[in-house]
Amino acid sequence: MKIIKMLLGCLILLSVNSFSQKVQKSSFQVVPLGVKGGIDEKNLSAYLLAPSNTKDYICLDAGTINSGIEKAIENKIFKVSASEVLRKYIKGYLISHAHLDHVSGLIINSPADSSKTVYATKKCMEMMENHYFNDQTWANFGDEGPGFHIKRYHFQTLNIGEEIPITNTAMTVKSFPLSHVNPYESTAFLIRNNNNYILYLGDTGPDAVEKNNNLKELWTAVAPLIRSKELKGIFIEVSFPNEQPDQFLFGHLTPKYLTDELHKLEELTGENSLNGFKIIITHLKPPAKNIIKIKEQLKTQNDLGLKFIFPEQGKSFEL
Repeated sequence: MKIIKMLLGCLILLSVNSFSQKVQKSSFQVVPLGVKGGIDEKNLSAYLLAPSNTKDYICLDAGTINSGIEKAIENKIFKVSASEVLRKYIKGYLISHAHLDHVSGLIINSPADSSKTVYATKKCMEMMENHYFNDQTWANFGDEGPGFHIKRYHFQTLNIGEEIPITNTAMTVKSFPLSHVNPYESTAFLIRNNNNYILYLGDTGPDAVEKNNNLKELWTAVAPLIRSKELKGIFIEVSFPNEQPDQFLFGHLTPKYLTDELHKLEELTGENSLNGFKIIITHLKPPAKNIIKIKEQLKTQNDLGLKFIFPEQGKSFEL
């Protein structure tokens, strides 16, 4: 009888520990507001990210905002109005680069938004101020740049490699340079919540095509976080299938080039270190047949044991 009780006790402890580990694994909540590159203006790059069990979201890029919020409300992710999500839940925006498919939602929704911070590197911020929020193309809702300043947004310039707090959240961000048709720049954001991290990459081409070492340097910087299991996932784009010629990549990745880059990452982190690691695939470009092909090629070439996540607009997931 004592043996049975001891066994039952052990089983209960194992169950509690297992449950505790599952709870601890979830560090971030993600709500994709837009997941595609290309022509679908209702579904362009934008991802809400918050520490689990909070509503303190930062928006990673801002191609589509309102349509994505409405889709999330339809899916019961949010139980308040789209206006309240926009004004109260989104605490700020991290903009990787100033191409319209990454900023159009921010621009169009600015009249209805609340005061918050827009974060970008110097060149990206200058492009937004000079070409969009310039009091001509669009009213200047910021506190810097040409024309009359409405000052709804605080434009905060990010210094590469410097970690700063994200206002009104418990998170911090550190930025890294990417190449999106060299010499045009994009940005990667390393976001920290306590000792948990997420890495988000804006549009980027592979080092071999871009003729630089931006991705290699980024992998070197985050490798220790993978070894320590503190990095919970990497958001990275794949825009075209493998058949796309290099001269028509326009600063984007294919499944083959992503696989090549992740092999370089594994060389830094150790054999089998990426087995089960979460890679969130962003910026899939229509047509639909290409998206299907990209997914098939990623799965076929997955010799690292990666866990690919293909986010859907308005459907949340945990990391």
